Amino acid sequence: MLHHMGTMWGMTSPLPSSSAASVLDLAPVVPVVVVSDAADAVPLARALVAGGLPAIEVTLRTPAALDAIRAIAAEVPRALVGAGTVITPEQVAAGTAAGAGFLVSPGWTEALLVAMRGAGVPFLPGVSTTSEVVALLERGVREMKFFPAQAAGGTAFLKSLAAPLPQARFCPTGGIGPTTAPEYLALPNVGCVGGSWMVPADAVAAGDWTRIEELARGAAALGGRAGVRDAEGTCR
Repeated sequence: MLHHMGTMWGMTSPLPSSSAASVLDLAPVVPVVVVSDAADAVPLARALVAGGLPAIEVTLRTPAALDAIRAIAAEVPRALVGAGTVITPEQVAAGTAAGAGFLVSPGWTEALLVAMRGAGVPFLPGVSTTSEVVALLERGVREMKFFPAQAAGGTAFLKSLAAPLPQARFCPTGGIGPTTAPEYLALPNVGCVGGSWMVPADAVAAGDWTRIEELARGAAALGGRAGVRDAEGTCR
């Protein structure tokens, strides 16, 4: 659960100092990044942070992912790097050992939830049905990933949950782009959205970090909140 930054189940959160109440509030968009070459990780993260997107999800879909998380955590202090596509307890352990400051899963099981809860970092378990949301609320988890957002009902689904389940907050991810993101961000139960449009594969392959920074800046401006950290790492 990407919950309040001060405490989580009585534990001190390891998140960087920030005035935001939750990772969901650091920026309107969390870049969902697939890193094929670990050498790209640091310049990519620096470009995203410079553009105003400090929370970065590196998906565990490639052999380079853990090295990428390790490099970003060590060399880009203004970034909050997380591990995404976490589907096993072993990946929870590997991601946090590499330096992930938060965890994101496309779905959840009891075993995965226990592992994420014991990892000592905030996490977003994935949901796509009302029953899954209620089950997590029953377990004290109030912040979740809604995935795959567009295919699972989009903004209409989340709107329908706002009244009966107002305590649940979401980071919708899956099929969201710059034109649809504002529709999600306008919903009261959405803290941010996840997306990859600001990290196009051709730009990463070409090392076009300037283009990625510009795309990140446009994403950070969505919803009228830039989420940019100052030199001390404080979100403003």
